[in-house]
Amino acid sequence: MPETLAGETLTAASGAVVPHLRQAWERLAFDTGSIFATPAWAETWWRHLGPSGEMPLPVAVRDTQASLVALVPLYAWRRHPVRVVRLIGHGPGDLLGPIRASGQTTSAAVLMRLALDMVGWDVFIGDMLHGGVAWDRAFDIEEARPTGSPVIAIEGQGWDDILAGMSSNARQQVRRRERNLHRTFEVTFRLADDAARLERDLETLFELHRVRWGGRASDFAGKDAPFHRAFARVALERGWLRLWFLELDGVPVAVWHGFRFAGIESYYQAGWDPAFARHSVSGVLLAHTIRAAAEDGMSEYRMLQGDESYKYRYATDDEGLVSLVAGNGRNGAAVAAVGLGVRRYARTARTGAKRVRSPRRERSS
Repeated sequence: MPETLAGETLTAASGAVVPHLRQAWERLAFDTGSIFATPAWAETWWRHLGPSGEMPLPVAVRDTQASLVALVPLYAWRRHPVRVVRLIGHGPGDLLGPIRASGQTTSAAVLMRLALDMVGWDVFIGDMLHGGVAWDRAFDIEEARPTGSPVIAIEGQGWDDILAGMSSNARQQVRRRERNLHRTFEVTFRLADDAARLERDLETLFELHRVRWGGRASDFAGKDAPFHRAFARVALERGWLRLWFLELDGVPVAVWHGFRFAGIESYYQAGWDPAFARHSVSGVLLAHTIRAAAEDGMSEYRMLQGDESYKYRYATDDEGLVSLVAGNGRNGAAVAAVGLGVRRYARTARTGAKRVRSPRRERSS
């Protein structure tokens, strides 16, 4: 059983972690393979979306030899009438939870419980946790909401190998759509890699996202836009940003927003002009990003949260994600049961691995 030590906290004023914790955090994030586990994500989130007047509560988990085996970035979301604890980065974050060292065998559920007990809690709201973990073995779960998180295991495969794993009809559609596009337009796939042009590219991203959804409210292009702008700048500097545009006759008609980190490509957000929907511009651009990831030697391509049917045309695996509400003792459980005024989660008897295939619309926020 690992020994938990007092976590070193981020500073409320600057949102920066202390230097020696930051370096260790970055190593753990790379081992975890998630862009959402990086201190850069946490710091940017805290500056733009963190609660005023609170302090972050990251907990370092060490083994009996005092080696850092995990870090759990928590904060107190509410204090009255009960103490509610959440993970830094929720909302826009994906695949959250304990950030573990490579080879660490202690379960994520045990690490999470140890960290929560360190900071003190009545209710834990866990957003977008790994669906392949038996969270119910460590918590009294009141509500749980599962969703898909499809993955393409590339592992040295080329584009033709990926296509070969699809149905014959799907494979033919992918190839035909891009061929037809080239017959009608001058087609350009452009990757945003110019810092001087980034703000204009981000404006195009938000605009294509908005027109895709007919101007409907979207946190991504609305209240969360300053956060996404700030993190895009950081990601570009670090070489993590993947912002692809599909341009037809020099005009951007589709955009794919994602990240490349630790050999893993992650599809985060998208947008396209509905006037070009009959040309399947979003599908053509998606296929291009998967092809580019394979050509560049990525080990994995993550579709991230959501069980939209189009993702499963390519996916090879899906352990899913789960968002849950858990109570600590009688008082916490009672409050968790009424939902604390947050969105109700669909009740499920089991919160372990679950593959979800029901179609939904594309990610909108």
